[in-house]
Amino acid sequence: MMLVRSVLVAVLTVGLSFSVAAAQRLHLVGDSTMSDKVNPAYPERGWGQLLPGFLSPEVEVINRAANGRSTRRFVNEGRWQALLDDLQAGDYVLIQFGHNDQKKSDPERYASVDKDYPAFLRQFIRQVQEKDATPMLASSICRRHFDENGELKLNLADYAQAARMVAKEEQVTFFDLQKLSCDFIQQQGPVNSQPYFIQVPADLYQKFPEGKTDNTHLTLQGASRIAQLFVRELKRQQHPLAAQVVRERL
Repeated sequence: MMLVRSVLVAVLTVGLSFSVAAAQRLHLVGDSTMSDKVNPAYPERGWGQLLPGFLSPEVEVINRAANGRSTRRFVNEGRWQALLDDLQAGDYVLIQFGHNDQKKSDPERYASVDKDYPAFLRQFIRQVQEKDATPMLASSICRRHFDENGELKLNLADYAQAARMVAKEEQVTFFDLQKLSCDFIQQQGPVNSQPYFIQVPADLYQKFPEGKTDNTHLTLQGASRIAQLFVRELKRQQHPLAAQVVRERL
């Protein structure tokens, strides 16, 4: 009886160890367009918040993205070091910045597109690789800014191009979410693209008594759509994580 019990314990232990070892970790590093939102009453969502719904439970999505962060601020606040301290061999790290890096009026966040921004991205790539983990770069998602002719303004294109060039030079996987999202928004047009971004009426939220139209941040629909674009790109590129995509529609 004792022998049978010992064998069962050993089998269960091995099974548990295998289960833990089989789990895949994906860290998300970025800004408010990617981050988790804690207020369920306000319609804003980050696309990283919706990503787990497309993936197998075997993937642990660790969303480290935070509102208002740029590459520079993510480092200076110690958030990047916190990631490195937790990073394990075999993990994946998806890095997406740009919206706040371009804010010249804020030196705590600004990272020049020709020098500082690429330098931070290269630092991130090198330090992730030193941990035997896999870095991936993504360009910033599109802002919904149309001109008077109904053409979408590509006001993050230079940062998207910088990320693309760094990914090419460092030979890491690149997800051009700028192009994918801008193409989608342009196709939808000024009216049909609006539900993917924040628009709240007056006299409903204390923070916005006059209401608010926000063409940067995503609604539930918008966040879901960007997450969908990402997983479809995983599959198109035949990325190793594509095997963990369990659905392309929620």
